[in-house]
This record gives sequence, C-alpha cells and structure tokens, in this order.
Amino acid sequence: MKGKRYTKSLETFDKQKSYSAGEAIEKVLETATAKFDETIEVHVKLGVDGRNADQQVRGVVVLPNGTGKTVKVLVIARGDKADEATKAGADYVGAEEMVTKINGGWLDFDVCITTPDMMGVVGRIAKILGPKGLMPNPKSGTVTPDVTKAVKDVKAGKVEYRLDKTNNVHVIIGKKSFGKEKLLENFNTIMEALVKAKPAAAKGQYIRNVSLASTMGPGVKVGYTL
Repeated sequence: MKGKRYTKSLETFDKQKSYSAGEAIEKVLETATAKFDETIEVHVKLGVDGRNADQQVRGVVVLPNGTGKTVKVLVIARGDKADEATKAGADYVGAEEMVTKINGGWLDFDVCITTPDMMGVVGRIAKILGPKGLMPNPKSGTVTPDVTKAVKDVKAGKVEYRLDKTNNVHVIIGKKSFGKEKLLENFNTIMEALVKAKPAAAKGQYIRNVSLASTMGPGVKVGYTL
C-alpha cells in the first residue's frame, strides 16, 4: 500500500510522460513533501549486459555541488601517508589496528581509502567490506598513493556509479534544499560521465530509460536517450 502523500504526489505530473531534465527536477521537488531534506537520485537503465566483462560500466565523478551528505572517511595507511590523510580531513586514520577494529564489527564510515602498499592488509577484511560496498578499489580511486586528493574528492562530493545486476545505475545528485539549478548541474555531470563510460562492446540504444526521484516520492521520467 502506498501512503496518502505518495498517492497525492502522483496527481502533480503525468506518470507516462517523459519530461526534460529541468521539468523533471521541478516535478520531483514538488513531490518531495516529507518533513526532512529528501535525497534526490537519478536512476538510469543502460543497454548493456553486465554479465560480460567488456560491457561493465563503472567509474567516479565529482559533483560540482556535492551530494549534501556528510561522508565519514576511513584511510588505512602508515607513516607519512597517514599524516597526509589526517591533514586532508579524513575522519579515521590507522593501519592494522583499524583492520582489527573492523573485524570486531566496527563499520562507522562511508568510504574506505587505502594506499597500494596496504592492500595486503586490507585484503584480510575483504569479505566484510566487499558486501557492504566499502572495499577500496583502484577504479573508484580509493586505492591510491595520493590520499590527500582522494580524501578531498570524497569530501567535495565524489560519487561512484556502477551497474547493478539488472543493468541499472543509481546515483545521488543532491538534496531537495539544493534547488533546481544545482540539481540540474549535478544531473548533467552524471549523465555526461555515463555517456563517456559507454563500453565499445555495447550495441543498440545505450541509455534506455532515465528517471528522477526523491527519497519518499515517485519516479519522474526524463526524456534522455542515446
């Protein structure tokens, strides 16, 4: 059963119609009537087959207006790199002691960054971090010698996009409080990144469906095809 607020929000737009990105954002903001600052997400159906390695779509992009979320960053590093991470604003910094802490059930962070030399240590907790989407990966820029840039990018609003099992990509583009212009700028940045990430092996229509939605609201279709 859908709530009264959700049902009422469906009356503010045509669910079958595809809107321009700007119009869709306006509709989403109209339907974001919860008492908290709702998160706005874009959902994209891609014309690829993620079961094939040469059709994977994954990458990162820094949103010009950030995500509106406070991101807790853990950096697993030693020596000078640990000092760099602290100065860059990482919330937690450590080495083997952090691995022990995570093994004990601690997961109070949103992103884990590490240096290449520490991957052997981090590998011990791969079975814990992997299922949570927290395992550092070179493709997402979270395994890097440049921990300063990695921390600052995440804090500035770097987001990762990747295919799910149904060949969809789901990415945060901000909060309701951002307003139309900032959300539109973030939306365009995400879409440009996805277009550039099109695999050479992908055949036919690449971007099949695009929709925008708030945390508690319905999806609004966007007329964006490629």
